[in-house]
Amino acid sequence: MSAAPGWSTLQRVIFPPESGVDTMSLYADAGPATGVRFKESDEFARNPKPVEQKLHLVGSNTREVHVDDLLSRQSVRVRSGEQLSLGTYFNAFPASYWRRWTHLRDIRLVVETSGRGSVTVYKSNARGTIQRVDGARVEDDARTEFELSIKPFGDGGWYWFDLASSGGDLVLKEARWEGPPPVRTGETVTIQITTMDKPDFCLANVRTLAGHPEALELAREVLIVDQGSRKVADQPGFAEVAALLGPKLRVIDQANLGGSGGFARGMYESVENGSDYVLLLDDDVVMEPESIMRMMAFSGSCKSPTIVGGHMFDLYSRSTLYSMGETIDSRRFSPGQPHRDMQMRHDFSVSNLRQTPWLHRRFDVDYNGWWMCMIPTSVIRQVGLPLPLFIKWDDSEYGLRARAAGFRTVSLPGAALWHISWIDKDDLVGWQAYFHNRNRLITALLHSPHPKGGNVLRESFQEDVKHLVSLQYFTVHNRLSAREDLLAGPAHLHPALHGKLAEILARRGAYSDAQMLEDVDEFPPPALGAGLSTSADIQMPAKKDMVQWGVATVARQLLKRPSREALERPQAYLAHIDNRWFRIAHYDSVVVSNAEGTAASWYKRDPRKLREMLKQSASQHARLYKEWDDLAEAYKSALPELVSTDSWRRTFQAAAPGQDHAGGPAARSAAASS
Repeated sequence: MSAAPGWSTLQRVIFPPESGVDTMSLYADAGPATGVRFKESDEFARNPKPVEQKLHLVGSNTREVHVDDLLSRQSVRVRSGEQLSLGTYFNAFPASYWRRWTHLRDIRLVVETSGRGSVTVYKSNARGTIQRVDGARVEDDARTEFELSIKPFGDGGWYWFDLASSGGDLVLKEARWEGPPPVRTGETVTIQITTMDKPDFCLANVRTLAGHPEALELAREVLIVDQGSRKVADQPGFAEVAALLGPKLRVIDQANLGGSGGFARGMYESVENGSDYVLLLDDDVVMEPESIMRMMAFSGSCKSPTIVGGHMFDLYSRSTLYSMGETIDSRRFSPGQPHRDMQMRHDFSVSNLRQTPWLHRRFDVDYNGWWMCMIPTSVIRQVGLPLPLFIKWDDSEYGLRARAAGFRTVSLPGAALWHISWIDKDDLVGWQAYFHNRNRLITALLHSPHPKGGNVLRESFQEDVKHLVSLQYFTVHNRLSAREDLLAGPAHLHPALHGKLAEILARRGAYSDAQMLEDVDEFPPPALGAGLSTSADIQMPAKKDMVQWGVATVARQLLKRPSREALERPQAYLAHIDNRWFRIAHYDSVVVSNAEGTAASWYKRDPRKLREMLKQSASQHARLYKEWDDLAEAYKSALPELVSTDSWRRTFQAAAPGQDHAGGPAARSAAASS
């Protein structure tokens, strides 16, 4: 079903594939819109994120959609006497985002049905209040249209519709939200995946694209930048998928330049091949391919070139929304800050869209993570490619840089994928600590509006102390090394893409906390009563006591030597969930598991390392404070060259790319294209 002349499809109603029935709550709810909602009160207007105890539900949603009623990705059966609500994450229409960022003011809903029943249209406002808009009776084969205005959606709100069957089954054959044709038509996108030794994930996503020709039709090219040793092109099934995609598929083999190097390559190639956009995707994700069509429809209607990002759901808890848009606290530059009105890890199977008032507000963000982010090539031409940061902060720095140039980022509801959440990763410790600390400080040097970066340096030093009292000496070593390179100036950034990771990993042998063993029995067993009980109730120090606690803890760890027995055998085994700095600080020797649960390492207290590293950290932060303004000017002056096409081209050439693997004769070699 295509849009009538003068109209364009903005968003189709969709349902999960058979393999995704655990995500049903994101697509459809059994029961009516008015059967599950929150009890209104003025408290919701004052506090859009009430604590759970304040949420008074009217009715309940104990029934689930019948899986065997899913007839296709766009069709569903509503059994006689039952109701179905499409007021859900993927099928409600995020009117406030279209109202704010596009020229649209009027839309329409088109619903095609078979059978007897009713279609009822609802809307919400920024408070989440549910309001009935319109309705119609349907019989036999019917096409029902509703003309709708999005003018009242200035601060928030969604549209959706419900179905009710009577006198037999009612089948929703297709439905869609339409609007005027986009401002810019015929646009194309390069869909780019950066991968590093996750060929199974990567190939699965390309296969998904091949199964959705409507999304693939918008692609000028599907580009895989393969930086790993386990090549996607060598995987069983690659030839079959390549044949399905034909000349649209291209794989570039490239040395590991990190996420920023992989995404920079995709952005570079999208400009070279004449695409209007590049859609950046992580490799370890599961896509909702309909998102591509929605992002393209939205981008084509935006008032001006706009970066459009998708939301992130938890890959291991698929009804749980992990990120709905990111912001930057200009005083702190802390990593991964959700919008202040957003609840992290919201589970739609527990509280759906209509039950959750804060989801009805519009969130305006500073950037979108590059797990799924579409960037106009016109923006790339003006603001450049990413900073050569290897990993971490490349997406947030780019969002801030684009904003300074007048280009905003929109995280679009209804466009999303599933990704491993950060809570299941150890990405602030170990080898990644180098990139986190260096890149955070670089971003602050470039973009902080506050003298000396606001609170960034103070918090950076405090984090060193926390890692030190947690016996994470490898982590602190990498943070110290990061700041040494930072102080050396911006010239190190492009060269560091090639060899820095290997240099970091080579240091692991000197630190027991960096050496991972899969079997905990490979460590000596802890002696009974040798240290703090794992069941002891240790709480984080109160904010007013933090300095006193820190001084006392550091003094104790400096002055009191660990016992010989503690160095020969751990005092305890701790699960990752208990690996908190204020708890680890009480041990002299402890084995701690990693976030993934795949291995563990042995933390051993070392007063000498603590003394040397604490002294070096204090010296570095004092120097950074003194030289902040000069250093900021140096990085700002170097920025245009660092992000230029020429600089990145030289870096790509030095990465010794291999031969492209492609599905057709239109492929070019990586060397020739760069």
